[in-house]
Amino acid sequence: MLTAKQQQLLMYIKQHLDQGGISPSFEEMKEALDLKSKSGIHRLISALEERGFIRRLANRARALEILKLPDGANMERIQPAPAANVTALKPKTPSAPQSAPARNMPIAANDVIEIPLHGRIAAGVPIEAMEGTAMLSVPAALLGSGDHYALEVSGDSMIEAGIFDGDFALIQRTEVARDGQIVVALIDENEATLKYFHKDGRSIRLDPANAAYEPQVYDANQVRIQGRLAGLLRRYH
Repeated sequence: MLTAKQQQLLMYIKQHLDQGGISPSFEEMKEALDLKSKSGIHRLISALEERGFIRRLANRARALEILKLPDGANMERIQPAPAANVTALKPKTPSAPQSAPARNMPIAANDVIEIPLHGRIAAGVPIEAMEGTAMLSVPAALLGSGDHYALEVSGDSMIEAGIFDGDFALIQRTEVARDGQIVVALIDENEATLKYFHKDGRSIRLDPANAAYEPQVYDANQVRIQGRLAGLLRRYH
């Protein structure tokens, strides 16, 4: 079952594609659904993708394709189009059998969305994070499915992973992590840090990516995962 907003957005995307073969921009979708923020559209898109109603075309920022509509919407399931990096087929010769007309491919919309920016997070000694809420404009192509927020990195303990002081860490909200993932770990419900996650029996080891720093080891009940690293945004001055 889709929510009313999810179904409204799905039908708007379908109408837009039917009229011109072009996927609507996030701004157009925001205005069509009368939402205040494009981050709300991002969440709706992610929900539709997770439920198999749409897919995002590879290497085409926010180009959308409808795969199916809800029951009763009078539309058969659509076969996925070839990925964007597949070699183009040669035109058919006049003697070749005629096939169904190809559907127009959606044109990429290079959208920018806003996600919450929750203070600074240590890539060294843990410091407070998640304080205050501003908004950070992020290229939508950097984010996958799910809910996201951003943290400004403070410190140099993750430089060997390419994460530098002043970078913005784009974090996908999750409470679970696999060994080797870079996570936001909340320690003793008080301090947060960005580190590689490893579970050693009843202990959690948070590893830096800088030989000048030592791993941090805690009891499992001292650490709560608040998200995993999904991307980085760096500003050059």
